[in-house]
Amino acid sequence: MRRKLFLILSIFLVTLSAFGQILEPVKWNFELKKTSETSADIHIQATIDEGWHVYGLHIPKDGPRATSIVFNNIENAQIVGELLAPSKLEKQFDPNFNMELNWYTENAIFIQKINFTDASKVSVKGYVEFMTCNDKSCLPPTKKQFSLGVSASEVATTVKNVAVAKTSDYWTPVIKELKSFGSTNDSADSTSLWLIFLAGLAGGFLALFTPCVWPIIPMTVSFFLKRSENKKRGQRDAILYGLAIIFIYVTLGILITVLFGASALNNLATNAIFNLLFFALLVVFAISFFGAFEITLPSSWSTKADAKADSTIGFISILFMAFTLALVSFSCTGPIIGFVLVQVSSTGSILAPAICMFGFAVALSIPFSLFALFPSWLKSLPKSGGWLNSVKVVLAFIELALALKFFSVADLAYGWRILDREVFLAIWIVIFALLGMYLLGKLRFPHDSESKHTSVPGVFMAIVAFAFSVYMIPGLWGAPLKAISAFAPPLYTQDFNLYNNEVHPAFIDYDLGMAFAAEKKLPVIIDFSGFGCVNCRKMEASVWTDPKVKELLQKDFVLISLFVDDKKALAKPFEVNENGRVTSIETIGDKWSYLQRSKFGANAQPFYVMLDNEGKPLNKAYTFDENPANFVKWLNRK
Repeated sequence: MRRKLFLILSIFLVTLSAFGQILEPVKWNFELKKTSETSADIHIQATIDEGWHVYGLHIPKDGPRATSIVFNNIENAQIVGELLAPSKLEKQFDPNFNMELNWYTENAIFIQKINFTDASKVSVKGYVEFMTCNDKSCLPPTKKQFSLGVSASEVATTVKNVAVAKTSDYWTPVIKELKSFGSTNDSADSTSLWLIFLAGLAGGFLALFTPCVWPIIPMTVSFFLKRSENKKRGQRDAILYGLAIIFIYVTLGILITVLFGASALNNLATNAIFNLLFFALLVVFAISFFGAFEITLPSSWSTKADAKADSTIGFISILFMAFTLALVSFSCTGPIIGFVLVQVSSTGSILAPAICMFGFAVALSIPFSLFALFPSWLKSLPKSGGWLNSVKVVLAFIELALALKFFSVADLAYGWRILDREVFLAIWIVIFALLGMYLLGKLRFPHDSESKHTSVPGVFMAIVAFAFSVYMIPGLWGAPLKAISAFAPPLYTQDFNLYNNEVHPAFIDYDLGMAFAAEKKLPVIIDFSGFGCVNCRKMEASVWTDPKVKELLQKDFVLISLFVDDKKALAKPFEVNENGRVTSIETIGDKWSYLQRSKFGANAQPFYVMLDNEGKPLNKAYTFDENPANFVKWLNRK
């Protein structure tokens, strides 16, 4: 409110002081300059009087009016790429608006490339809307109309000694040049596959404690008791049973890759609508585990599968028994499988889903194979009851917390700013504090017994839950919280932040960043990232904040971050031909994803490339590796 009052008051005072005279501290020049037989640049230049400034294209909410350029009528031509702004953009804290703002002084240049077939028929009409201020007051927002046709004169490639390269030069594919430096950091790639396997393994062990899996154990034992008369055959069948479980889940992983492909899986993992649906699914399962209702598959499905297993002989019957396990347990294992698959899909690896499912199946198959080998172990197994209900509630709290991660991806991709970092952390703090209270017996749910007592393991788990809540509290004031950096929204979404060691990109637009690098004659680091990319957040929190890495990134390079899942619509969608198929590029994320595929031949994130200021690679690409020393070596080209 204070900012708006200042703006209104300053405009009112300027209007009074300017009565009888016209203040015009900014002069505009508009040209349409031909660059080839089929292309031209719309060249817009502002000359700004001393002491005045014009704001940049991107201004924070509740700030002054940003400069905007609108092309409301283009005949016989098409816009190519985004608007370039190669002039120096100054950044300062403005006490009048109580925020950091950016603006141009002396001059501002904007360039928009267009293509056409007949230059004589091209017509471009539009306007510039801008706001001019000095250190005391502001003029009212002003519109300048323009109407242009192609000029026959050729244009020099520099403006006031600032090199302005064509967008097409920056976008020229360099796949072969990049490969000539060698493959990406191979140790990180191989490690990531092991991490994917371990993630699947952890998901499988977690699934063993879900209430849907536990009742399958007696069914397994009764099935294999019938086959235990012949000891060798019983051992063989038990091993086959474990292999059948692995076969089913690995086949599922392969089918997912075949049906969707690595690129589609990456898009799915970062798709806002999909993340919202998965958020809703996890919330529904959490409510079910709290005891509000039961989610079960139709009993006829499992009954038929079980009957088929009994009536079939040999390996086929064992396969049906493994299929029964997968089917009956799906209502509990489904969210776990889905969660792990979504995370590994963003690696872009064709093997990732299969390896993930292999790890999940190995963990799930081990105890069932052992019970098939030794059916008598069932007698020593704890009876299901109160402890299993407690496991359900603990899982409900965890699923509720993880659901927020998926909502956060959609929130960031669409720029809603509903779930900023401090809101996310506040909810997580409450969730894990309530979990601690439940483990201490201070909370009850419908399926808890009246005589529920706190166990010794419950006390230790409660300590962990409360300690985790306390650990997150400083994050409300900007503490980096590296342990959960993969899940929480990035620090820049936080309104109140006392932490100042974070590294921010200089640009989030490729063409603008490259034009700036050409002006400063600096090399460039391109960071292909994503709002839903877990490993991207880990790199930013664990590697970029390393003092040596931070110094190199900020002093020796122009850092450009490109979010491939940014759902903001492009001003002018366009189509590209990829491998004989026409692809529509409609969002900012589509554009950067296409850049990564077409120029560098990659589609996974995080993905880092080092370029000179003409767009040529200077080193091999770099992927996920949480060792800052390795990243420093890469930056130093060692």
